[in-house]
Amino acid sequence: MNTVFPAEWALQDAVLLTWPHKDTDWADILPQVELTYLAIAKEILSQQALVIVAHNDALKQHISTLFHSNDLPLDKVHFVVCPTNDTWARDHGPISTYRGDTLHALDFTFNGWGNKFQSELDNAINQQLFNTVLANGASSQKVPLALEGGGIESDGNGTLLTTSECLLNDNRENNLSKAQLEAKLTELLGVNHFLWLDHGYLAGDDTDSHIDTLVRFAPNDALVYVSCPDQNDEHFQALDAMAKQLQTFTTKSGEPYTLHALPWPNAKYDNDGERLPATYANYLIINNKVLVPTYQDANDQAALDVIAAAYPQHQVVGIDCLPLIHQFGSLHCITMQLPNGFLRS
Repeated sequence: MNTVFPAEWALQDAVLLTWPHKDTDWADILPQVELTYLAIAKEILSQQALVIVAHNDALKQHISTLFHSNDLPLDKVHFVVCPTNDTWARDHGPISTYRGDTLHALDFTFNGWGNKFQSELDNAINQQLFNTVLANGASSQKVPLALEGGGIESDGNGTLLTTSECLLNDNRENNLSKAQLEAKLTELLGVNHFLWLDHGYLAGDDTDSHIDTLVRFAPNDALVYVSCPDQNDEHFQALDAMAKQLQTFTTKSGEPYTLHALPWPNAKYDNDGERLPATYANYLIINNKVLVPTYQDANDQAALDVIAAAYPQHQVVGIDCLPLIHQFGSLHCITMQLPNGFLRS
């Protein structure tokens, strides 16, 4: 049976959020972070349903109260109550494929980006998610392979974009060669054209260079990527090499990609002087909209304009994500799209 790993701009049922709580690293800035979550939730609910993982019943009630007080509807919100370590739904959430016309949800292993952080609770979320909201006609599979959603990009047509630094990292403990991993991903995701990015990183990034912080697919054989014009910036050399490698990438038919270069935000730091991974590439595509992280930065509007050019069929909406990067992730990192056919009616 033909397996397809859909592009993010394919029709969606919902988006998954795992809500932050006082027992996570967000505790010190929880009110500011919740405002960002509410802003994201508002845009998602304008287009589709929302699935929220809540650490316990008390947090579920708290979220419901927040929604009421901010005039957000709850009729399209589906709660999954289970304990959580953290909030990075992109990486612990399910990776959805289609087998023929049937949605098939894959539960890969999440090991905290190479055992850097506790992840046992987050690694168990998907099974509770499937039990609670997965459509009766859909299927699911637990896969004993470490893989995070932020580490891979699909064009929906059999091409997978990823970084060597992440997928081939020994800390994922997959013990597979590059060829073996490609064969496994072909089997599981139906992909047969691999683009391995060998350059590019972000200071403050814990993920070993997730692709969704660097380069994204767009419709019509296009790539949107971060660029750094400042030769004095620590990122310049790696991102310049990345841009040159992108120029060599071709589609399955051998054609070069249309490239859209994103601007580079001014450096952002936490209170300890550590640089934060601000990136405009970490946007979320939902039905009819692209939600783009902004950082109260002079380059925000230019980034929105580039993304609007790459996704002409979508409305582009900026969301202030400055609080999110204080835990070294951004908008795409805290969300996971659930494609058409995923959600139980």
